[in-house]
Amino acid sequence: MDSFSSRLDGFARSILLSALLAGAAFICMRGNGIADPDIWWHLRTGEWILNHGAVPHADPFSILGMARPWEAYSWLFDLLALKLFLRWGLVGLVSYSTGMVLAIAAAIYHLARRLQSDFAVVVLLTFVAIVCISPLFTPRPWLFTILFFVLETDVLMHVRKGGKTRDLVWLPLMFALWANLHIQFIYGLLMLGAAALEPTAAVWRTKEKTALGPLKLWGLFVACCLATLVNPYGWGIYRTAYGLASQSGVLSTVSEMQSMSFRQFSDYAVLFLALGAVGALAWNRRFPLFETGMLTFATIVSFRSLRDAWVVAVLAIAVLASELPSEGRERGKLPALALLLVTGAVGLLVFLSAAVLEVSNPRLQELVAKEEPVRAVQFAKDHNFGGSLYNTYDWGGYLIWNLPALPVSIDGRAALHGDQRIDRSLATWNGERGWASDPMLSSARLVIAPIRKPLAQLLRMDSRFELAFEDNVAAVFIARNYQSPVAVPTH
Repeated sequence: MDSFSSRLDGFARSILLSALLAGAAFICMRGNGIADPDIWWHLRTGEWILNHGAVPHADPFSILGMARPWEAYSWLFDLLALKLFLRWGLVGLVSYSTGMVLAIAAAIYHLARRLQSDFAVVVLLTFVAIVCISPLFTPRPWLFTILFFVLETDVLMHVRKGGKTRDLVWLPLMFALWANLHIQFIYGLLMLGAAALEPTAAVWRTKEKTALGPLKLWGLFVACCLATLVNPYGWGIYRTAYGLASQSGVLSTVSEMQSMSFRQFSDYAVLFLALGAVGALAWNRRFPLFETGMLTFATIVSFRSLRDAWVVAVLAIAVLASELPSEGRERGKLPALALLLVTGAVGLLVFLSAAVLEVSNPRLQELVAKEEPVRAVQFAKDHNFGGSLYNTYDWGGYLIWNLPALPVSIDGRAALHGDQRIDRSLATWNGERGWASDPMLSSARLVIAPIRKPLAQLLRMDSRFELAFEDNVAAVFIARNYQSPVAVPTH
């Protein structure tokens, strides 16, 4: 009977874990993140790298031209995304997001399981973490950063407790890959440095004991730093990271860089996780240097920028899993047979979800057309317009991909364009004082405008431009000195 109950309990746990992982995949397969504005310039960058057999060192896509230095720090992701897109179209991009989210969810579960023996607590923490990260389930390179950060946290938390260093040897290899996929490998280095500071401080604080000595961890830190230099830009990648970190203007202008608005459930989940982690440390009257320092850092960056909310979520999960009592219950580890069951069940549920949601390129294209100027771009292609293009920050990436012959005025590469150009563009599109004297607008041959932007209404009365096309998403204006008037198609 006990054996039967144990098998039944294992089966129930497997089903619960399968539903949890499949639920995370389901969010991605809905396709709501496919209209991400930045994925398009990533695709174009991947195509440029593929065609030239090298990475760019200057801007090839905007009116700034090749005289403006630019480093494609996510070049490896750009190539991966392009290959997936060329092979499967938009479905390939959704598949990337889905696969990465499944890997992240599994990694968070593994992190919590090794620190907490109560299966119910582990599943609950994993669920809350998925909710916190769900706004970032888009085809972006930051999914690699989240995955690698979780894996690093798992390794460091485990090694610090047991002192066994075998898992540490994988970190330099991971950082070498990480530095070619996404610039936020810097967060991983900061966490590794904090882990090395803890035993260093323990040398002077005799009451604090650590399982590892400082020399091993500092040696690992140096090795990981050197590993990040295995990239096409060498030390230049750190110059790019500094430029992004010091660009404060985008925090108030770019939506994903702004702080949480607390208008969705995931924002409150992040807040409660952070408060819970601090409360757990206070309840146990234990404030270890590593957990306290990293939780402080995570709270600052996460509440400073929405796109970094995952940092505090991951570290709060690690702290809560470590500090919450388990009451001596059976460990959350599943037997090998149960893991096979989970893998098969998740695969089946993902397949069924794809069928139910009709994950196909035509449906995904419809989602894209609701957010991006699909028909306006087709109109521009049909008429083979040339010259410079004036566009919004959010549409720049889509136009880079779909109108490669027309250099854009601005796009989502915030570090390239800088705060001043971004602020000027936003002021013009909002119709603020001096909008008509914007030199980028004045020199433009073609303007592709969101139909609801104030500038789109102002240009209807501007004698310099003529409306050539409009639908319920975008309007196309042509400079009058460019060509003869064109009839206005409507859709």
